[in-house]
Amino acid sequence: MLFAYFMDFGLLIFISPALLLGFWAQGRVRSTYARAKQVPVGMTGCAAAMRILERAGIGHLHIEQVPGRLSDHYDPRHKVLRLSPEVYHGRTAAAVGIAAHEAGHAIQDATNYAPLVIRNAAVPAAGIGSNIGLLLAGLGVFFNQYLLLVGIILFSAVVFFQIVNLPVEFDASARAKAELAEAGIVNQEEFGYVRSVLSAAALTYVAATLQAVLTLVYFIWRLQAANRD
Repeated sequence: MLFAYFMDFGLLIFISPALLLGFWAQGRVRSTYARAKQVPVGMTGCAAAMRILERAGIGHLHIEQVPGRLSDHYDPRHKVLRLSPEVYHGRTAAAVGIAAHEAGHAIQDATNYAPLVIRNAAVPAAGIGSNIGLLLAGLGVFFNQYLLLVGIILFSAVVFFQIVNLPVEFDASARAKAELAEAGIVNQEEFGYVRSVLSAAALTYVAATLQAVLTLVYFIWRLQAANRD
């Protein structure tokens, strides 16, 4: 995937606003997460996720620990919520915030939240588009406009996935904040740290979407230029 970016310096310049936003967002995530890790709360991330799932009527859902840092995710295929060690065992605002966000995805799945259903269906096409599509488009810029066209079509799946992913992530964070407050898992002061972590994480999704959109626009512009020539 990176090959297509680095072989075309013009593309890097074109998507630079998204790259800068992404770097800034990652910095925000690291700084807010580091601060929230210093704020103790009354239960672990695992316990917080379990309470939220029970309140949603899906307390039977399995929660397991997985290795890695910030490797937390919900697996809709196997119906498993996976948490990294420091989130699973952590009794901090950062841990319960991330665990609650992933529990939000589990609730979306259980309620057939439409954007999540669409996003999950788009995963295979997006995987092809982010690798083969981007490579073909990158090669097509220099060698063949038909390769470029095919690359654009395939990469469009990535843009679609990223756009649909935004409401999925925003909704999961909204559910997390509501559940943490309503279930009494965090108090008002702790809630401020949770909100900061989730807001910073949301910016990374915005940056990824902007990068995908700008990349597609650039390739379309190059195709139009090739057709004029």
